[in-house]
Amino acid sequence: MVFILGVNFPERSLVKKSLENFFGIGPATSARLMARFYIHPTCKVAQLANKQVLDLTAALSEMRIENDLRRKVLDDIKRMRETGSNRGRRHALGLPVRGQRSQNNINTAIKLNRVDRKL
Repeated sequence: MVFILGVNFPERSLVKKSLENFFGIGPATSARLMARFYIHPTCKVAQLANKQVLDLTAALSEMRIENDLRRKVLDDIKRMRETGSNRGRRHALGLPVRGQRSQNNINTAIKLNRVDRKL
């Protein structure tokens, strides 16, 4: 097991997929991090040197990921609701926010925005 930011990853998993397990890190960010520390895209976690693990941990600790990012997103939604913007109202009602059709495709938005209405 290899620990990155206090999370242990199996040794046979790919580094790219392990990085993408963190909230706020997608394929592009993980590829950029791997290129920055000269890690091959098919490299497994067990093949990383200790220095690479420490460098990855240091880089991830500087980024806004996991709980910090979740808190920021919720604060942004709360701010939009308080100012009464159109996006804030649609968040509060559980409707699609980014211009999707609401006649047919509203069911998914209602499922996803249900948590936000209780704030």
